[in-house]
Amino acid sequence: MARTPSTMLPLGTEAPHFSLPDTNGKTVSTHDFDGSRGLLVAFICNHCPFVKHIREGLAEFGRDYLKRGLGVVAINSNDIDRYPADSPEMMAREVEEAGYPFPYLYDESQQVAAAYRAACTPDFFLFDEDGKLVYRGQFDGSRPGNDVPVTGEDLRAAADAVLEGRPVSEDQTPSLGCNIKWKPGNTPAYAKGP
Repeated sequence: MARTPSTMLPLGTEAPHFSLPDTNGKTVSTHDFDGSRGLLVAFICNHCPFVKHIREGLAEFGRDYLKRGLGVVAINSNDIDRYPADSPEMMAREVEEAGYPFPYLYDESQQVAAAYRAACTPDFFLFDEDGKLVYRGQFDGSRPGNDVPVTGEDLRAAADAVLEGRPVSEDQTPSLGCNIKWKPGNTPAYAKGP
């Protein structure tokens, strides 16, 4: 199981724009979250063991924070030619099975993942009410096989701070997961390694 860490996009970065189809074919964009008290953009996929490990906790996070006014969206940017388990059809099944209460979007061109400097699944980017990045990092310290319970405590602490108007701690641990499955010739420079 390859382990790829977050790139840790600089805090304060403005949320890159996206306009992508969800599992029903409806286009969802950053503007749909105007008026939210913040926005979480999560890069996930269907087949990654790291995502499967936190899937239930992520669905619960969505249920808890959507009702508190936080915008939540998940994006799948994987190459579906090489990874058909991540196809839009399978994404629709994943939404149903996982109980995701938030939109799950398909980034076919992979341009949105590159704009966010997303590196792994799961990779989390939390923006405040002004669209500035205040948190990027892990859901929590749990990983497949490490016996740490899935609580979402790191992301929840950051989201609570955003919703309560408090500063988010800059002591942030990178997420760790499977690398984004880039299409041949699409791998951005930051994802190519040294």
